[in-house]
Formats: sequence, structure tokens, C-alpha cells
Amino acid sequence: MTQPLVAPRPRPAIETRGLTKLFRGKAAVDGIALSVPNGSVYGFLGPNGSGKTTTIRMVLGLVRPSAGTSSLLGEPMPGAARRVLPRVGSLVEGPAFHPYLSGRSNLARLDSADLTADPRTSRHRIDAALDRVGLLAAAGKRYRAYSLGMRQRLAIAAALLMPRDLLVLDEPTNGLDPQGTREVRHLVGDLASDGTTVFVSSHLLAEVEQMCTHLGVMSEGRLVAQGPVAEVRGGGASVAFVRTRQATEAVGVLTRLGLGGIERVPGGVRADPGEVEPERIVAALVTDGVGVREFTVSRRSLEDLFVSLTGEGFDVSG
Repeated sequence: MTQPLVAPRPRPAIETRGLTKLFRGKAAVDGIALSVPNGSVYGFLGPNGSGKTTTIRMVLGLVRPSAGTSSLLGEPMPGAARRVLPRVGSLVEGPAFHPYLSGRSNLARLDSADLTADPRTSRHRIDAALDRVGLLAAAGKRYRAYSLGMRQRLAIAAALLMPRDLLVLDEPTNGLDPQGTREVRHLVGDLASDGTTVFVSSHLLAEVEQMCTHLGVMSEGRLVAQGPVAEVRGGGASVAFVRTRQATEAVGVLTRLGLGGIERVPGGVRADPGEVEPERIVAALVTDGVGVREFTVSRRSLEDLFVSLTGEGFDVSG
């Protein structure tokens, strides 16, 4: 009996194997294996100096790796750069424009240098990109009169001049006020809903948690966690906190109940409740004479996760 044909799974939008970059013999990026699913919003996180930007530059073919391989949209890099890069928009290490030109004129220069762009539709596409990032009203202003946030938005507009299958943004909310940050978040959501894969490098945990479907966490050049947000966070694992002056006795009760990850923290005890119901935990503590001043069960925060993975704190809100 003839077996039905099974369509091959599409390759990830970004894929690396053993990707490594050495500077003066030291690994800035150490053998990482990224896998960014098509259609995802992938948050690439890590403290400053963890290797995020170097990784992005290698993936885009801007820096040659010391070892390993990478592909964009299923094509090997840097060999397929001419075919692939027209389908990729990017913002890496901040915008660079001519200060004496207006925002619109800067985009026009970039557009004219793109051999894949149709000059007949240039004006329409430039205005559409400016409008999408909220700069259409300031299109005639010289770039040097732009605020830092406006400059960042102009750089995103430059990445949107042509339809893109993949958008790579390195710290896209850098310098933006809260309103501008929300606009970028909504823009990323709109792009993803249109089918664009968005790869966002950031250190702003609150923003990443709201906009991303997948996460990758870097620490000292290594990829220490990767996957869907819920999976990386431990499937939505919860943390129980008991505020009490009798921490030693509380630890004994929680141990007897079978809670995991029990640790003494300032003000009380923290643990993973697992399948044990909160009512049962509180009842056992009170029965054993433990004075419970507060009891809460909350999801493990991204900040807790990243500190445990990297040993460093992150900027939660910017």
C-alpha cells in the first residue's frame, strides 16, 4: 500500500549549529544552536556583553564566524546573502543616517540603493513606512533635529521599506519613552500577524514577555535556555511564599508536604507547591503552630528565571 506523502517540515527562519566567534582567543559566542520558528516573535535576551549583538552580526553575514554554521530563511549564510538579505529587514547597533537630510530623504537614499526596489513605488512605500512608525508628520524634519526615540523609529521604518519575511531588531525600544515603546510593541504584533518572523534582541523583560512567543537566553556567550515562552518559564511553574517569623518550622512543614525547591528568603520561606493545594499548605502550617503572616502563590517571574540562569540582574521595565 502506497504511503501518503508527508510534506517536509519548513526549516526555521534562523538556525545555527555550533556558531562560535573568538576574539583574541576568547569566545564571545560559544557554540550556540539557535532555532527561530517561522512566524514567531523570538525574544533574544541576555545581559550586556553576553554575545547577543555578535550573534546577530554573524547570522546576518556581517561578521564571519570562527566556527559553526548558520542559515536564514532556509538558506546557508553567508553564501546565500544576495538571495536572502533582500527578504530580511534589520536594525543592528542603532541607526546611522545623514544628519543634514530629512527623515524622508534619508529613506529615499536607502531605497534608491536597493536594487530590488521599484523606484516607481518609492514615494508610496516611504510614506507607508513612516506612517507605520508614527513619523509621517515629521518626515520633512532634518535628522539632526530628531530625538533619540524618533531616530530609533526611523531606523525601524528603514527596515520596513520593502515587504520582509524576517525582521531582526537589536534593542528596538532603546531611547523610546513608554508611549513609543508601546507603539513598537504593537508594531511587532502587527508584523507577526501578517506572517513576518520577528527576532528581537532586548534586555527589557516586561516588553519581551508581552510581545514574544519564544525566548532564547544568552549568558557569557552561551545559549542557556530556548523555546516557547511557557516552556522556558517552566510550564508556568508557581512559587509559594510564606511570610513568617518561624522559618525553620515552616521549612519542616513544607518538606513533609512534599513541596520542592524550598529555600529560606528574607521574611519567610519560598517553595514550589507542585500539585499541593494552597488550602492544604496553610492548614498544615497553622495546625503545626506556625504563625502565617502572609501566604501567596504566584507564577515564577522572568526576572527570577534569568537571574537563576545568568547570575545577573536584568532591566525589568527600562
